[in-house]
Amino acid sequence: MASPSTPPTSSSVTRRPDRGLPAERLMAAAERLFLLEGIRAVGIERLIAEAEVARASLYHAYGSKDGLVVAYLDRRDALDRAAWSSAADRVEGPVARLLTLFDLAERGAPGRGYRGCLYLNAATEFPDPDHPVARSVARHRAWLRTMLTDELTAAGVPDPAGRAAVVELLYDGALAGSKFSGSTAPIVLARERARAVVGGAD
Repeated sequence: MASPSTPPTSSSVTRRPDRGLPAERLMAAAERLFLLEGIRAVGIERLIAEAEVARASLYHAYGSKDGLVVAYLDRRDALDRAAWSSAADRVEGPVARLLTLFDLAERGAPGRGYRGCLYLNAATEFPDPDHPVARSVARHRAWLRTMLTDELTAAGVPDPAGRAAVVELLYDGALAGSKFSGSTAPIVLARERARAVVGGAD
């Protein structure tokens, strides 16, 4: 899935940070580079050069590149949960709360360069389910499914878990379609279909 909050872009993250702790500078570099170029494509040397820190700083702060990747994903997860919660609190009813997931994705996709879901992208690069990166992705996915099921249960729809699975599938497809088409049209269409899946419940 895509990150509901708006991740940093080249204009919102300083390319050559000259302030902040090494750990913060490494995270800022990771957030920009991993989003734009992928995780495995960005080596340790590139990270430390972009952050302008010593190699030892990476190992001291995160233990390894994989440790930095997990910290990056966990940070995005926390920010995305907070973004959804904030947006959901501004609308009325569980169905509207659920659909804010698509609204956030639609607003965020252009600023992300239509790069799809950072969690699904990470899962593709780290397919071993026992890898720490895959486990980090799994935590986000578990939250997403639980959130969808809880909102549909609150809406009183039949088979909330089953319908949550369909909405999740629509959401994943929307972000993949947005990535391939370079537009928000698939997200808008998926939101309409998700609304139809949950019916008229409020």
